[in-house]
Amino acid sequence: IEEMDIEQAKQAGAMALFGEKYGDRVRVVKLGDFSIELCGGTHVQRTGDIGMFKIVSESGVAAGVRRIEALTGEAALDYIMQQNQLLQDLSYKLKADSNKIVDKVEQLIQQNRSAEKEIEKLKFKLASQAGADLSSKAKTINGIKFLAEKIDGADNKTLREMMDKLKNQLGKAIIVLAAQIDDKAMLVVGVSKELTKQYSANNLIKEIAGEVDGRGGGRPDMAQAGGKNPAGIQKALQKAQLWAEQNIQ
Repeated sequence: IEEMDIEQAKQAGAMALFGEKYGDRVRVVKLGDFSIELCGGTHVQRTGDIGMFKIVSESGVAAGVRRIEALTGEAALDYIMQQNQLLQDLSYKLKADSNKIVDKVEQLIQQNRSAEKEIEKLKFKLASQAGADLSSKAKTINGIKFLAEKIDGADNKTLREMMDKLKNQLGKAIIVLAAQIDDKAMLVVGVSKELTKQYSANNLIKEIAGEVDGRGGGRPDMAQAGGKNPAGIQKALQKAQLWAEQNIQ
């Protein structure tokens, strides 16, 4: 650690950081032959006084500038012991040696992906079966099939798949499907292509979305809305039914 004139420090290659202002005399801190910086803070007399040094985070603070945060001495040792305990806990829960935890996690990830694919297949199968049952519930209003139903256990993707299937089954139709997904409501409206000049799924979804405290939109043939009030699903379906009775000609 030396104090010297600012120009002398610059000639020595000292780096000024963080946009600080420096006086005519500056404090220059040199670490070995790889770092020389201007710094006014309190420092140890030698790097060996720091003891253990463990970097715990790294981030960007400005263009071309990175910041690292680290623990030293006993704090670094405590951190490493905590990480080691975490590793041991994971090893116990995963029933794997600590040096094989990564392999075990990758195995679990693959199993989870396979399970998700299987669940998707089952949902599609259930949607197909439910679609066949639902089509019989459609009412005919002035030559157009109309259906408004809540689907238990469906997610957003399943609703859309059921909508496509019902459109194919019912022909000229206007369909409203609803589901509760976790603590939210989901509404999907479909209108057959040949009816979109007279009726718009986008307009209908906006008519009923308020009943579930939501809003939505889409195309004339397909629109959807999400809402935070699943208790309003039945009112939304009733409102859709009323709309159909008053508007389908």
